[in-house]
Amino acid sequence: MAEAATVIAAIGLGGNLGDPPATMARALHLVDAWPGIRVRTVSRLYRTPPWGKTDQHWFHNACALVETGLDPHRLLEACLEIEHRLDRVRLDRWGPRTIDLDVLLHGDFSSDHADLIVPHPRMTERAFVMLPLAEIAPDAVVNLHSIADWADLVDSNGIETLSADGDWWLPGG
Repeated sequence: MAEAATVIAAIGLGGNLGDPPATMARALHLVDAWPGIRVRTVSRLYRTPPWGKTDQHWFHNACALVETGLDPHRLLEACLEIEHRLDRVRLDRWGPRTIDLDVLLHGDFSSDHADLIVPHPRMTERAFVMLPLAEIAPDAVVNLHSIADWADLVDSNGIETLSADGDWWLPGG
């Protein structure tokens, strides 16, 4: 039986309620355990000011590259189910949350469909996405520019690196 073709996808992680680093680590373990998805590389962990709705606690953010045989819609469904398992409640746009998992990139796939926009909209404007993504996928291209170039263009004031490497989510990391 032939295996499904796999692609590399990028997922953004964030949260600012409860214990965000622990919740994000749990999310990565759930992603890695999901059939058809394997975590390949994780960025360092960052502490970032809120974006959009600024009257809330600061966030923790990271990005991960995953190898997956799931199509983009199935990957999004997996992310939403993992958010649900980790008690994500959607009240306010850009509001506080225990966990947020965003499909940022999925191979060369591109869509502007209402239920799934890939590359993720506004990602190139957000330092909390571009800085960690540039660590693990600097040469990926979005809108004719590399992730590394986008990372150089965003305002990264106030962003703090909290881990020495991308092993922060692993036991003993």
